Amino acid sequence: GSGGFRKRKHDNFPHGQRREGKESVNSSSALMTSFKSFQLELDTRHDKYERLVKLSRDITIESKRTIFLLHRFTSAPNGEEILNESEVKLDAVRWKIKQVAQELIGEDMYQFHRAISPGLQEYIEAVSFQYFIKTRSLISIEDINKQLVFTAEDREETANTTSSCHEEQPHTWSLKVTPVDYLLGVADLTGELMRLCISSVGNGDIDTPFELSQFLGQIYDGFTFIGNTGPYEVSKKLYTLKQSLAKVENACYTLKVRGSEIPKHMLADVFSTKTELIDQEEGL
Repeated sequence: GSGGFRKRKHDNFPHGQRREGKESVNSSSALMTSFKSFQLELDTRHDKYERLVKLSRDITIESKRTIFLLHRFTSAPNGEEILNESEVKLDAVRWKIKQVAQELIGEDMYQFHRAISPGLQEYIEAVSFQYFIKTRSLISIEDINKQLVFTAEDREETANTTSSCHEEQPHTWSLKVTPVDYLLGVADLTGELMRLCISSVGNGDIDTPFELSQFLGQIYDGFTFIGNTGPYEVSKKLYTLKQSLAKVENACYTLKVRGSEIPKHMLADVFSTKTELIDQEEGL
């Protein structure tokens, strides 16, 4: 009748017959044994994936805190203390990455790459930012990978996080950063360098913006060589990189043309106003 439920086909069979059909499945058969092993393997892999996601989130948080700390370098009376403190924070981040490396022992890293990629990109951004402040140059992917080689001396608590199927671990293990993660981390670095330029102008430093303009120009030239032939994520960040370069170049223009007529304590306000105008013109 109207408003009633449609009768399903299996409702025509007595409940006894349906129960007998379920009981007829032999739980010890080869087929059921195979499916149980598949279930165990998938559950183990999903649990590992979730642990890696949590570790990647912790790496991202600690790396962001390191970046915030490094931005105080230009205004701190003793910049060496800031660098030492940032090194301690990066060591803590590498301790988390060591746990990731232990989780991936005997595994194909690319099967879990999406779980750890955000954290690695943020770490690359933080360590490259610190390296630039120290040396005014870009850290290479080889130098980053050298810092991610771990020995058996640091096993302690992290040994409990590894999979139970790996009873004996190697004395040394490492986690290699992929070229795509490196490029994405460097692309994010340009935004931090643009903020460093703003803070430098606010502190009356008129030399750093010109150094940053030349450095960002070289990075932009390198990314243009890749163009659309690289991964989609890299080409997508090329526009943001171009915006950061434009803002730094605008700061250099303001310092060069109007720097002598504007007091140093007002340069940051003028630069911020021009930056907002650029963003409005481009619909940001």
